Amino acid sequence: MRWTAEQVLDLAPDAASAKAGRSQASPAKWPSLGASAHAVWGACQGSGKAPYQVGVDLSEPAFKCSCPSRKFPCKHALGLLLLWADGAVPESDEPEWVDTWLARPKRAESSGERDEEAAARRAEKRASRVAGGAAELIGWLGDQVTTGLAVLDQSPDVLYAVAARMVDAQAPGLASGLRRAAMLPGRGRDWPSRLLEDLALLRTLAVAYARIDDLPAPLAATVRTRLGFTVDTADVLASGDRVRDEWLVAGHVDQENDQLVSRRTWLRGSASGRWALVLSFAGPGRILDTSLVSGTLVPATLAFYPGALPLRALVADRDDAVPAPVPSGGTVDDALAAFAAGLALDPWLDRLPVVLHDVSPVSLGKEWGLSSVDGSVLPLGAGVDPWTLLAVSGGRPLTVAAELSVSGLRPLSCWDGERAVRL
Repeated sequence: MRWTAEQVLDLAPDAASAKAGRSQASPAKWPSLGASAHAVWGACQGSGKAPYQVGVDLSEPAFKCSCPSRKFPCKHALGLLLLWADGAVPESDEPEWVDTWLARPKRAESSGERDEEAAARRAEKRASRVAGGAAELIGWLGDQVTTGLAVLDQSPDVLYAVAARMVDAQAPGLASGLRRAAMLPGRGRDWPSRLLEDLALLRTLAVAYARIDDLPAPLAATVRTRLGFTVDTADVLASGDRVRDEWLVAGHVDQENDQLVSRRTWLRGSASGRWALVLSFAGPGRILDTSLVSGTLVPATLAFYPGALPLRALVADRDDAVPAPVPSGGTVDDALAAFAAGLALDPWLDRLPVVLHDVSPVSLGKEWGLSSVDGSVLPLGAGVDPWTLLAVSGGRPLTVAAELSVSGLRPLSCWDGERAVRL
């Protein structure tokens, strides 16, 4: 089964290796590439005349590279796996050097059982490492509360150092949270309260993992997802909760991280009222999936990932899209109530989609917001460009689909009469 980019990056020994691995995930750097059901291999052009010989045994996994790096896996092995995860490595017969390295004949029927046993051992080992990292973080956070957070204003690099230890513990969710927290000290007068809030949520996540066996299954799934554990798409398609509906494509957001571009697309079921998040990714030289167009209605069956507040989903099957009518929406108070209900289920929820009806852009001094007819206002998030929304509105109330977070709204689409406008 082909791995995802997230599963590949989970193997990185540290954040620097993950970043370097992404830089190697370009087909132009690989004169030759190949993959079988059991291994991936290739030749990567480095700084010398001769390319590095790189191989990955998928059943262990085990790594081989002729480069001088002492890290395992090295950046070349990570780049090779990222290309393979993106479907950029062709299937072919294993060359002689790969057979020699694997040191065994072509696999017998029992290899599937061995692969499952190896996967179980890897999962157990990772769970132990994550538990150790979570315990370390809980202790470190306790020390910070005892000594006070003010010292972090002078040495925010301490947070990056702890984040690196969480990467070593294979807990990327904790690591990314610490890196975000490291950007807060000294920024704004209220930075201590914002930092304390972020660190408290990280501690809650670490404590939740320590007690994961006692949690309800949906909440345990959420905790694992927030920590960075992945779920195979095949498992989601096979056993995930399936919902058939006509789905409004409310809008999407594209983000670029190094050489990986991601898109999150929000859908809302016309009959179920349920929200769904469909993610897509594109590596170097690839384009994002553009089949879900904002402002259309797509008859489809979605399979949802497990969780206390299941939002992420895969499109299991779909029919042709048609233009969507103007969707029904709620008030600012309705949006806030929905976000509060979401936080009650998933305390680490960072954003939730909403549709607001009859809202108008209003000036809030140096910032902008959306106001309901009753005068309730939600501010736009930092860095959100309001001008397209202002131009479409012209002072008139609109129906707006947006992401709501603690920092405010990020409009995705709006409807000018019957016309959908992507923002």
